[in-house]
Amino acid sequence: MADFDGSADSPFVNQILQDRYQIRAMLGRKPGRQTFLAHDLQNQLPVVIKLLLFSPDFTWEDLKLFEREAETLKALDHPSIPQNLDFFEVEIEFGKGFALVQSYIEARSLQQWVQDGCRFSEAELTAIAKDLLDILEYLYRLQPPIIHRDIKPSNVLLKNRSGNSPGEVYLIDFGSVQTAAHGGTVTVVGTYGYMPPEQFGGRSLPASDLYGVGMTLIYLATGQHPADLTQNDLHVEFKHLTSLSESFIDWIEWLTNPSLAKRPESAQDARLHLLKPHQEPKAALTKQKNHLGTTTRPSSSSIFVKATQTTLQLKVPSRQIQYIFTALDSNRNQALWTYLALASMILLSYLELVSLPFFATPFNKFWVTLLFLALGLLVGSRITFLMQQPRRQISSQGEALGHRFASARVLPNTSTNITLQKKNRAVIVTLNLLESVESPVVFQDRLVGISVDAETLTRYRLSLKFLSDDQMIVVDGDRQEIEWLCNGLSDWAGIQAKSWTL
Repeated sequence: MADFDGSADSPFVNQILQDRYQIRAMLGRKPGRQTFLAHDLQNQLPVVIKLLLFSPDFTWEDLKLFEREAETLKALDHPSIPQNLDFFEVEIEFGKGFALVQSYIEARSLQQWVQDGCRFSEAELTAIAKDLLDILEYLYRLQPPIIHRDIKPSNVLLKNRSGNSPGEVYLIDFGSVQTAAHGGTVTVVGTYGYMPPEQFGGRSLPASDLYGVGMTLIYLATGQHPADLTQNDLHVEFKHLTSLSESFIDWIEWLTNPSLAKRPESAQDARLHLLKPHQEPKAALTKQKNHLGTTTRPSSSSIFVKATQTTLQLKVPSRQIQYIFTALDSNRNQALWTYLALASMILLSYLELVSLPFFATPFNKFWVTLLFLALGLLVGSRITFLMQQPRRQISSQGEALGHRFASARVLPNTSTNITLQKKNRAVIVTLNLLESVESPVVFQDRLVGISVDAETLTRYRLSLKFLSDDQMIVVDGDRQEIEWLCNGLSDWAGIQAKSWTL
């Protein structure tokens, strides 16, 4: 089957499961599971066995996905998808777990074909794409629809390839599958380079699989992993590495658009444009499917974006950015600490005085206590007053909500760097004011919201909101620039923009 490594020295080799399936060799390994080529002693046929054992690297998420794969394959009936043959519990010397038995397909993966030096013509790529879309169209017609979530060259098999035909296409490995019934999951699965931006946030739709199809075609056309190719505003640049027609390149770019709203809505829609090349998907590439508008960087913009699937860097002119936070001003803060120190001195002085013999009599102790109590109340009232004063919002540019104040100001005609990184299902934002007059100001927090509103009739603001609700980054610009930036950030981070009030 796919990516057979011929590992015959595995301790599982020659083990017989259920008195029926004899393991012959290892096909592959993933965290929490192993895949084997086995022989069905009853039917005398080769089969594939996926084994999930309760080992130290086992997680309950592995079991959930494993059971979902078994349930999904059991419900499928398509000649280009492996058949589910058996599912059972196992208890062997290596531990307890579950086994999933599938039909074996004697074919090589697209990844193996490329690694062996094979190159595909545009006609062959078109035929492969059509067959893949036919399989996906079948999956999406089911109730509930099934989303594969891991379309990549190693999961697509090609059988009986010849000079006259690209061969028969098969889609395997449903270990990451999701149905609409499980749409609330936040499980992040897939393969780096073939996953669309929204999938990093745990969100998957049929258009997410189409992104994987497009990236698979880019791999076949260039022989390079998509993650190794350069990107421009999240768009993978590959056309200079191929001799494909302009219409076919446009079609692949449509599938791999980083904006979920600007990809084909269905496999049927993608297939329609593929089979009718004279109907180039240019309109679909620029069609406004939501209220956020274009993803094309305006030529007049001075904001620059450099992105990979896990890191996005923004370079914003300092005149267009504000870092807003809440804080006490320096004078009030200094006064607060002064009064706290004074309160501590009063308490220590009182304790020292009442311990002396002269003040130890009840009469003297009463007056000393009364005096220090009055001083304590006076100081305490000042501390309470300072603590209850409303904090004001401050920006890195020295102006916020009508208040003037002194702070680190960004030099004019310079740029501020914002870095977004995907870590453990969260987006972490780092703001670096590298060119401030004083020492650099560094801010880092988890992104929780994106909103856009109109500042004036011609100026608009994009706001990044964080886990700490007293901090915010605001970028302003004209409508086209903010639309482009908002759409790109929202799609990359998997966070829907809110408060669009244009």
